[in-house]
Amino acid sequence: MNVLGIETSCDETGIAIYSTGKGIIAESLYSQIELHREYGGVVPELASRDHIRRTLPMIDEILRENDLAANDIDAIAYTAGPGLVGALLVGASVAKSLALAWGVPSIGIHHMEGHLVAALLAEDAPKYPFIALLVSGGHTQLMACHQAHQYELLGESQDDAAGEAFDKAAKMLGLPYPGGPCIAEIAEQGTPGRFKFPRPMTNKPGLDFSFSGLKTFTLNTVNGLKGQSGRDLSSQEKADVAFAFQEAVVDTIRIKCERAMEQTGLDRLILAGGVSANTELRARLDDSARKHHRQVYYPPLHLCTDNGAMIAYAGYLRLQHGHQESLSIDVRPRWPMTELNRD
Repeated sequence: MNVLGIETSCDETGIAIYSTGKGIIAESLYSQIELHREYGGVVPELASRDHIRRTLPMIDEILRENDLAANDIDAIAYTAGPGLVGALLVGASVAKSLALAWGVPSIGIHHMEGHLVAALLAEDAPKYPFIALLVSGGHTQLMACHQAHQYELLGESQDDAAGEAFDKAAKMLGLPYPGGPCIAEIAEQGTPGRFKFPRPMTNKPGLDFSFSGLKTFTLNTVNGLKGQSGRDLSSQEKADVAFAFQEAVVDTIRIKCERAMEQTGLDRLILAGGVSANTELRARLDDSARKHHRQVYYPPLHLCTDNGAMIAYAGYLRLQHGHQESLSIDVRPRWPMTELNRD
């Protein structure tokens, strides 16, 4: 079975093909970062228009480059949510139209389930059950994954997701969008211990996250350094703030992951989503796993950001479990992952 995957939930157009027994045999990704950078964040209308321009040409190109034709595709998977409604509608409309024209089934995929199963594409993929930390620009969630397509929400962010917090902190420091890679880069030159940022919600029970207070603390620190003169921060000051901010986010996530594994008794952790590419976060979770004799798994680095491969594979898994849907177009900009248990 060859499953075509289409990802258009936000600011990346991802196209890929998953083949039974072979894995991902083709993939292509276009990032809109340069398009949105001058605005300091994603502009939904511009994102939708760019998906319209690129989705079909990218599908044509990936088929042509891999000597495949329409009759070689057995099913189509697309991101149905959560995400930007206009962007989601582009992918859904293309998927449903091609499914009708080619006479193949189509299936809508939850974006975060796609990130989760991307870790299962690694050579040392974990077996169920496990804990999943889904951490991206729009989501920070801890899930207990008891078996395929059966999820229990353990905790989530009550305000900003970790990725959003990185973007906002970067903006405070005058760094370009997206903020995560920029913060991580300059944090390498930061002075340990110069600033001590809070680890929000770690001194109270529970597995929820909150990063809005950390964002405010960062802003107050930046304003304090600027003083009444409003001067620009030096490069070293920016690095020191970035170091303290990243330390706080990473440490908060580590504490919550350890707590989740203690509470559930599960000893396997998957880290997925765009922020999972952060090397400091990976290092801290690796250290924790070694200390507590647990295991942590990550998707391949190129599958951490939004991509078509994770959608194609998630679609394959859903179809293998007998999931079906009609040709009607239905996207869900907001979609709790636990609702997948009802399918």
